[in-house]
Amino acid sequence: MCLITRRRFVANASALVAGRAFAGISHNALADAKPHIEFPSSPRDRISVASYPFRAYINAPGNRDRDPKLPGMDLKDFAAEVVKKFNVHNIEPLSRHFSSLQNEDLAHFREALRSANAKAVDIAVDGDHSFYDSDLAARKRAITHAKQFVDVAVQIGCPSIRVHISRAKDSSPDVQRTAESLGDVVGHASSKNVVVNLENDDLVSEDAFFLVKVIEAVNHPFLHALPDFANSMMTGDAGFNYRAVEAMFRHAYCICHVKDGEVDDKGKRFNIDMQKTFGILKASGYRGYCSIEFDEPGDPYAPTAALIEQTRRYLA
Repeated sequence: MCLITRRRFVANASALVAGRAFAGISHNALADAKPHIEFPSSPRDRISVASYPFRAYINAPGNRDRDPKLPGMDLKDFAAEVVKKFNVHNIEPLSRHFSSLQNEDLAHFREALRSANAKAVDIAVDGDHSFYDSDLAARKRAITHAKQFVDVAVQIGCPSIRVHISRAKDSSPDVQRTAESLGDVVGHASSKNVVVNLENDDLVSEDAFFLVKVIEAVNHPFLHALPDFANSMMTGDAGFNYRAVEAMFRHAYCICHVKDGEVDDKGKRFNIDMQKTFGILKASGYRGYCSIEFDEPGDPYAPTAALIEQTRRYLA
């Protein structure tokens, strides 16, 4: 079921023609109302580093994972740190890591990116309200929050966001309600030339095959999948994980999350086959960014460096 009407699609296209594409999106996008991010071809240039693995170091009012025993940094300094430590010039900031969303502070953030010769390629947006909550007011709060970060993406020159589908206390995942909510978000995002992505993160509210149904229901060129290499492995079923990753890559466009495994709340590690997973990526024809998201206890620097080198080799 397509929830985007012809009238709404034409309106979105008109908004694109009226606006100017920001850095990273070609002028061809104005002609056919589809995102056209100009992806680099060099393996290293396709790599990004997420701020989430470095959450213990990030100073921000909304960062509940800050470890005061470790040296701290503001998110605007993260890009320079990534360039210095990893020779990578793309970052993926987490929404909770922004110290402020005021216009002046976002302008400083964009200038810091420019000074570091770096760019944000996606914003990972967390949220406390569900797009499928049976309570309309709760759904509206989720929509408003996502739209806010669409506008943040525009201000810092970022071409996409990843929205999180939170669980709802009173209802199970619902394709129709989620698609209706995200249709509203994507309508706003497309008018700003911002792609919206969905990640197979939470095994309940963001099951990969549920997300695929939502993406196909919305049926909009600015809504895509963000395949995470290992999140679906948390079921303990390797076959399910690779089927999930494959399904997600069929709908992916600009961002995926690279990791070689995941650790559950009890400390049990679930490993994945990196060669097999990169094989799925290549077979899908995916040309977007690969964001390194090491997610285990301990120092993230050395494991991130190792994942960067693995990714560089597999992309070559």
